[in-house]
Amino acid sequence: MKYVNAKSIFPKELLNEIQKYVNGEMVYVPISKGLQKKWGESSGSKSYLNHRNCEIRQQFSVGVTIDQLSNQFFLSHDSIKKIVYSKE
Repeated sequence: MKYVNAKSIFPKELLNEIQKYVNGEMVYVPISKGLQKKWGESSGSKSYLNHRNCEIRQQFSVGVTIDQLSNQFFLSHDSIKKIVYSKE
């Protein structure tokens, strides 16, 4: 999270109003509802996991066993089962 000095972004009247409630403290201003990103979109984690899971499903479909996939992808047996038997 980037720190920004309120003096540089708010009009003087608004800054004075804010100072009535919070003076000299840090305040977090959340992103508007419509602009929020879903988990993993910014970092690429979601994309990476989707790609990995597709690869796991593809390998399973051609006969690679759950135990082999578990060792290859460093995931538990149950995690691999959830991936290959999910309806995605």
